Amino acid sequence: MILEIMNNRITLLFIAAGILIGINSGAHAQDSLTVMSYNIMHGEQPYDGGEGNLDDIAALIDEVNPDFVALQEVDEMTGRIAALNNGQPFSFIDSLAKVTGMKGYFGQTIDFEGGAYGIGLLTRTALEFHKIALPNPGDGEPRAVLFVQAETSDGQPFIFASTHLDFQFAENQKAQVEKVNEVLLTKDQPVIIAGDFNLTPDTDYYQILQEKWIDAAIAFDENPEPTFPANGPNRRIDYLFLSKQDQWEVINIHTVDVQFSDHIPLVAKVVLYSD
Repeated sequence: MILEIMNNRITLLFIAAGILIGINSGAHAQDSLTVMSYNIMHGEQPYDGGEGNLDDIAALIDEVNPDFVALQEVDEMTGRIAALNNGQPFSFIDSLAKVTGMKGYFGQTIDFEGGAYGIGLLTRTALEFHKIALPNPGDGEPRAVLFVQAETSDGQPFIFASTHLDFQFAENQKAQVEKVNEVLLTKDQPVIIAGDFNLTPDTDYYQILQEKWIDAAIAFDENPEPTFPANGPNRRIDYLFLSKQDQWEVINIHTVDVQFSDHIPLVAKVVLYSD
């Protein structure tokens, strides 16, 4: 089973204990949320070129059983994805949603090989979704943030977002981090944002994020697991951030040791509290 090969640092003790963040004595727990983030490398197996990863990723999602999934590097109807499917282009998001029984949302960032390329979301129920283009002052590859308005089972509203930031230009990274903060932290709702931020924790722009967000992996473990590259992970560039002004419990966060992409998927279970 896929989940049986997770990093053995995840123990029942941690899962039972949880990590409490900013919870006061008057807070009331909401139902927990299982969320996942995965850069899927445009639907192609990273170490077996010419083979698709749709079936493997669908099986992983079925086993993890997340409420929300943030996806990056998503091809839709491109020549590149057609080459993985006997020459027939297809929608990766729609296909993945159909196989997993989830609802799929795609946010295009560029035109590519007769189709589109961008980021995606999967949710358990149909939700209102939004795409916001991110600044590109360095004239790099266009980027965006995609988010949905959601509720916990107890009716607590929150936002779940997916993003994939620039890796080439420092001015783009700075502008995009600032725009993410501007777009999502002015909504007056708790926010979870997950994705490939293309930033390591020693960078200035990660520090900007830490001022406004809780890094869920750090909250759970002072030595979080790296997420890239999948065949020899040595750095952390994929994250799950929680809005710092809200009250969260990180029950568990971990990577899954699979090589269906050049990134490793990140899975977390969190609880949102309300007064």
